[in-house]
Amino acid sequence: MGLYITSWWAEAGELSSYGSDKMHTGSVAAVFTQVVRHYMHGPPPAVPPDMNCGKAVRIMRELPATCVIVTSPDGKPEGILTKRDILRRITYLKDESTPVSSVMTSPLRTIRDNDYLYRGIATMNRNGLRHLPVIDHDGLLCGILHLKDTLSKSINRVVELIESLTHEETREGLKKVKEAEVEFVEALFEEHVPTPEILKLLTQINNDIYRGVQAVVQREMRDDGWGDPPVDFCMIVMGAGGRGESFLTPDQDYGFILQDYPDSQHMAVDSYFIELARRISIMLDEVGIPECKGYVMAVNPQWRKTLTQWKTQINYWLEHPSQATLRYADIFFDFRNVTGDSTLSNSLRHYITGAVSNQHVFLREMHLSQKEHGVALGLFGRLSTAHKNVLDGRIDLKYNGLLPLVESVRLMALKHGTEETATLLRMSSLNKTGFIDEVELEALRSAFNHLTFLILRQQRQDFEMGIEARASVSSQSLTKMEKNILIESLRSVSDLREKVRMDLTADVV
Repeated sequence: MGLYITSWWAEAGELSSYGSDKMHTGSVAAVFTQVVRHYMHGPPPAVPPDMNCGKAVRIMRELPATCVIVTSPDGKPEGILTKRDILRRITYLKDESTPVSSVMTSPLRTIRDNDYLYRGIATMNRNGLRHLPVIDHDGLLCGILHLKDTLSKSINRVVELIESLTHEETREGLKKVKEAEVEFVEALFEEHVPTPEILKLLTQINNDIYRGVQAVVQREMRDDGWGDPPVDFCMIVMGAGGRGESFLTPDQDYGFILQDYPDSQHMAVDSYFIELARRISIMLDEVGIPECKGYVMAVNPQWRKTLTQWKTQINYWLEHPSQATLRYADIFFDFRNVTGDSTLSNSLRHYITGAVSNQHVFLREMHLSQKEHGVALGLFGRLSTAHKNVLDGRIDLKYNGLLPLVESVRLMALKHGTEETATLLRMSSLNKTGFIDEVELEALRSAFNHLTFLILRQQRQDFEMGIEARASVSSQSLTKMEKNILIESLRSVSDLREKVRMDLTADVV
């Protein structure tokens, strides 16, 4: 059997024929903005655990294939048998009837098809893997990544960035990930990656940090005698993080949704999650995500509730709109699951979508509470610095540009029953409902792109100068074209605000 296998491998190529030609990863943008499914090959042969090694090797030879995946009866991958495994474990077996389950590599590392490519490369690099099976949302095998293929044209900088953004789950490792974000943004800016895509990636990296911090804290709590969480739960992020639109300097905006439990268990359950939140907030601050000045963190019971309690809280907000409840709702309605039981967050999202869409009074009051968030345009449609959030003649593009746009789009998305949280996706939804036409959609997309570009560029410059990152820019720093596009962008935002005002208040000026 040994000679049979060795002679076959002398004939076999490195990459099997079951995959099709794929675009190679030759840039930072490709690695960090593309998902696994765009680079994976088709699924390799799948075999049952009780198949004998001789038959498995013959299957690999006949295709040819560089590996087979061992799957359970329900189709879930359990192990892998590769060229290395055959040379090291099977070549000298005397009995070909040995089941593959005895020689396969297990437990098996996998990656989802909708995950970013850089995470797949990082997993293979860190674990010395040449092949990484890809699974779909049901956990079924749908493809495979080959390290040689994905890195064949990558440059050193790509590998270095991947390493810096995928450190081990420790305090020091996660701190290094946060610190690497500035260089990451620089690399994507150099390749002219659209700013919304950069913000989405920054959010994903920050979410990785949240997940890593929670994992570290839960391990430490187990070691300290707290045990495992007493009930299922999920961590959610809110605000810009929930929309997938984080810039370089986000603070902590997170909460917990807990599975319902009997009142008699409240002291035991709540004490665990109070401690969990306390430790998470401390560690997030240590790694570079500071505590929220508005106390929007799970250490505050306002943001730590069971699913039923959240629904009750939302009903109260809707029935009693006030300055406080409107502010809470404004923060919360953009939430997104980061880690944990997604059925809890999905259930709450469905509930909010159904409950808010017909609450006209609440939506009107929310709009009126945002009335002062005007755009930075003055007399005759010129750029204006006459707003309370600017200093030294600078234009605050967050409060007097991006915020009015995000708020207006959110309001209409809530009214029209849209479950999306990302601003651009909400815009597309509003176009489908007929609230905005194609011309308006394109103008608002352009406005969002330009505003986020100017803000992120300013933050990059501030980091280079060693000063606190700002969202305000000097009009003198803008080129003539940038200034003209900014004016048009702000006009589009102003027009949208007026359209929303008319829709929710029916007031005629």
